[in-house]
Amino acid sequence: MALVEPKSMDECVYFTNRVLNNNGKIRCWVFREKCPKCNKALMGKPRHPKTSKIQIRAKEFKCPECNYTIPQQEYEDSLTASIQYTCQYCGNNGEIQIPFKRKKVKIVDEVEMKSKMIESLRFQCQKCLKNIDITHKLK
Repeated sequence: MALVEPKSMDECVYFTNRVLNNNGKIRCWVFREKCPKCNKALMGKPRHPKTSKIQIRAKEFKCPECNYTIPQQEYEDSLTASIQYTCQYCGNNGEIQIPFKRKKVKIVDEVEMKSKMIESLRFQCQKCLKNIDITHKLK
């Protein structure tokens, strides 16, 4: 299965390119989808009426053609994440598509040596079946 790579960041809701331990790599992107109501334009964050800048922190997505609005969580749960990876455990190169649903995962913070719950996209390596997480960047 050959994944279609984005030509620009305007096509994506989410994009990340990360380096993991032991020469592991992850490249993940999520394409924007067409409006479910009119099927003409790609859904996106709403724009400010006066400045026409995109409202990054808005909690909804809006169609620029028909002004149909959908909540952010509902829209993101319907998307599909495309992932190219090199497994940090076995070195296997692979491609996979998974639903773009973040789940709470327990991880150990190496700095504070405490376990934390953090939202993550989790998938399994196709060769060694170990879990690989794409977490939100920690502060």
